[in-house]
Amino acid sequence: MKQQRLFPGVILIGFGLYFFLQQTGISGIQPFLSWPTLLIVIGLAFLAEAYSGNEASGILPGVILTGFGIHFHVVNHFDFWSNDTGVFILIISLGFLMQYQKTRKGLFQGLLFLVLAIIALFYDKVIEWLGILENRALSLWQFWPIVLIVIGGYLLFIKKK
Repeated sequence: MKQQRLFPGVILIGFGLYFFLQQTGISGIQPFLSWPTLLIVIGLAFLAEAYSGNEASGILPGVILTGFGIHFHVVNHFDFWSNDTGVFILIISLGFLMQYQKTRKGLFQGLLFLVLAIIALFYDKVIEWLGILENRALSLWQFWPIVLIVIGGYLLFIKKK
């Protein structure tokens, strides 16, 4: 019974605090009272429910929503933060890896997304390193999306358990 009230309780308290702080007009926190804050509140509600009981299915959406909310705040307020597709893939990877910690499921997906995030975040550096090696390596690097498609097709259509 307690777990059934946890998610809506956290949502109501979080939204109530959000709207109360908006009404107070405190200038120092007003820039942080935007729609990404609501993503963080919803994500934290999922995480609270997931970690308070045996409902681990809320870990992935909780990490994704909280991570996206934090990302949108940080990218709007700090110049050092990357606003790249790789950041979103990295957040999803962290969600799968945190889910794996509790359920022992999702490790492959987490590691797969982690590798894709690293490739996306450091694509320019990888191209630079390959350019140092040789032009042939650089021309082969252009085909890595096809390699991903082939591996995905293999996993979908050929490999059977």
